[in-house]
Formats: sequence, C-alpha cells, structure tokens
Amino acid sequence: MNENDTEKMYILLSNEYEPTSNPENADLILINTCSVREKPEHKVYSEVGRYKELKRKKPDLIIGITGCVAQQEGENLIKRLPYVDLVLGTQGFYFIRDILKEFQQKRKPIVFVELKPDFKPPLLIRENLTLFDQKKVTAFVTIMQGCDNFCTYCIVPYVRGREISRPPKDILREIEELVKKGVREVTLLGQNVNSYGLKERNYPTFPELLNMVSQIDGLWRIRFTTNHPKDFSDKLIETIATNPKLCKHIHLPLQAGSNKILKKMNRKYTKEEYLEKVEKLKKAVPDIAITSDIIVGFPEETEKDFEETLDMLKKVRYHEIFSFKYSDRPFTAAKNLKDKVPEEEKEKRLKKLHEEQQKITQEIYNSYIDKVVEILVEGPSPKNPNMLTGRTTTNVVVNFKSPRLDIKGALVNVKITEAGKHSLKGEYLEILKI
Repeated sequence: MNENDTEKMYILLSNEYEPTSNPENADLILINTCSVREKPEHKVYSEVGRYKELKRKKPDLIIGITGCVAQQEGENLIKRLPYVDLVLGTQGFYFIRDILKEFQQKRKPIVFVELKPDFKPPLLIRENLTLFDQKKVTAFVTIMQGCDNFCTYCIVPYVRGREISRPPKDILREIEELVKKGVREVTLLGQNVNSYGLKERNYPTFPELLNMVSQIDGLWRIRFTTNHPKDFSDKLIETIATNPKLCKHIHLPLQAGSNKILKKMNRKYTKEEYLEKVEKLKKAVPDIAITSDIIVGFPEETEKDFEETLDMLKKVRYHEIFSFKYSDRPFTAAKNLKDKVPEEEKEKRLKKLHEEQQKITQEIYNSYIDKVVEILVEGPSPKNPNMLTGRTTTNVVVNFKSPRLDIKGALVNVKITEAGKHSLKGEYLEILKI
C-alpha cells in the first residue's frame, strides 16, 4: 500500500519534479512511512536524520514526512525534527501540489493530518508506470481505504480513517489505462477488500467488482489483498473457483490460533470458523495457496495459546506466513492490557514459529518439482541477469533460464527443477501469450 501511495505522489508531482536516486541532487525529499508496527516507525527517525546535514548545506531543500507516522505524530514531528518542512498524513499527500505552493510562498512548516470521513481518493492516471520509467507488467490499484474493524492491536483505523470505497468506474478506468501501458496483472488493495462497497449506495459487492475487472481485455491476472476472515464469503470462494483470471492465492490473516487471544484481539471469528472457511476454499479450489499474518506474544498469550497457533500452521499448511512480535501501538486498546509477554519470550516464540513454517513451506515448494507451471515474466532475475523471474498463479517466485531474455510481460510455461527456501528454479518450455 505504501509503494502504491508513493507512486501516487510521483504522479501528482511529475509535472514539476523529476525523480532522482541520489539525495544530494534532490530539491524535494519525501519519506513515506508506516506505523503498523513499532520497528518501521523507529526507522523513520533514523532515515530522516540522514538528511539533516544535507539540509544545512542546501537550505532550500524541502523535506517532507508522509503516510502513517505523519498522520500519527502530526505537529510532534516538527518539534522533534525542526528541519522537516512538511508533515502530510494519509489523505494529506493528495494535496501535495497546493501545499508545496503554499510552503514556497511562506517558508513555514505545514502539517496536514485531517482525516475526512467522506474523502474519496482521486483518479490518478500514470503517464509512466514506475518512478524510473521502466516497463512494468504488474501494478497495485487501491479499491478502498481505511478500516472499521478496530482490532485491539491495530493502529490502521486511527491513521487511515474509516472504510471508504472508491467508485467502481474510477477503478476500472485506472486498470484500463494500466493495461494500455503493458500491465498484465493487477493487485487490488484495501485494508479489508471483502467489505468493498458495503457502505456505499449502488456499488457492486467485492465479488461483483472482481468479475467487472476481469472483463478488461488484455488483463490476464487479478490478485487482491488483504482479506478479513469474518467477511470472507462463500460468494467470493465461488468467484475464485470459477473466474480464470483470479490467481489461486489468498492472503487470509489468522493473527492467532487461540480463541482466547482472538477474542482479546477483537477479530470477530473463532479458529473453528476460520478452519471451516479454509476447508470450503480448499474444496472449491484444490490448488489454492494460502498465506497469512501471525502475531506472537500478544498480551496474556500463554505457552498453551502459542501452541494452538503452531497447531493451526499444521492444519492449514500455509505456503508462507508474515509473522511479527506484538508491539504496543498508540491509540489501541491492547496498549492498556496487562500481563505483557517478555521480549525474550516473544523472540523465542517467533523463532519457533519460523522453524515450524519453514518445514511446511519447504515441503510445499518441494511438491512443485517436475510440475509445469504458468509464469508471468516480470523481468530479469535480481540475482542473475541471465535468468528471468516471475510468479506462479499461487504467488511463488520462479527463476528460470530462457533462450530469449526479451519476453518481459509474456505468459510462459516453466518446468520446476529445484526448490529453494523462498523461490523455485525451472526450465523454460514455451510461450503461452505475449
């Protein structure tokens, strides 16, 4: 989502500014931030601190902090970092052109952290697809912003606001423009895509929107993230099973395997309900890949609670998990809970979780060996420019040798020959579409 927001800022500024990868050459530096966990928030201060000396040498340099930390901290950022000129929250950055004009007239710090409940992100058409104008075959498209769920550990509703769905016509127009420029796969983004359109009059449901997007000629693949298990419907399962453009991959955050902890997290489902939805999904789409988010060391989590989470890994058999140690976040209810789990215990549990998941991931990756899979070629492999890279419909990265290196954006068949820890290797067989 932050990558997508950064791209939007580039679109908004592209008439006045050109991108540079060298801060020494910059007239404007924007640090786009995340505060969903404590660690990325801390990184903001060290990152901004790198530019303090540069600002002293170049007094006209404009430094801005945008995104969730900006929304969370507001004026405090100016007090703590007096060489920062702009603090623009999660809606504020959309007004960056006008704010820059105002700043250049007054040369006084500007803070914009208002969250308007009826704010609709504008339709922004990309002239170029990346910050540095390389051809891109995959793209992110925001379909909604904010969240109404108020999980007790989560800062998102406070820094992103309440759920707002974008008009379907804007979403479709944006994707159509991306496809014209060569994009073949889109990932639809929202804090909870399953509740798209439920608050707006005459909007399609999320499964209906997926079917509308799939009608766009030239678009080959559709992904979406993230899902909330409580809103993960039978209709959505049916749509994944029957619509050939939908990738066979679902990110379905579990967060914890203990009903006691799920209740304290305000997740609004039990582990039994979660497993029931997983079983329905696997029955309808046998080759589905499921990934998840898991938090270890939530307040009051016992060893027994943690063992229940480990048990869920064995039952669901995720392709991958994104796991984190719990950290207190401002504004959240969990911040005030007692019986915090000691840091060393959280570290121990996280290590154990990783080890258990790594075994499962390796078994799943090994099962791909000798299979033929369809890959959307995303370009040269980052570690070996003589190989190509892309992903399966199940979202597994595959690196492979090819007689042609000029087939970025093509759909190809690849035979898997080797399974690594985080990716697969294969042999090119044939082009399916180009």
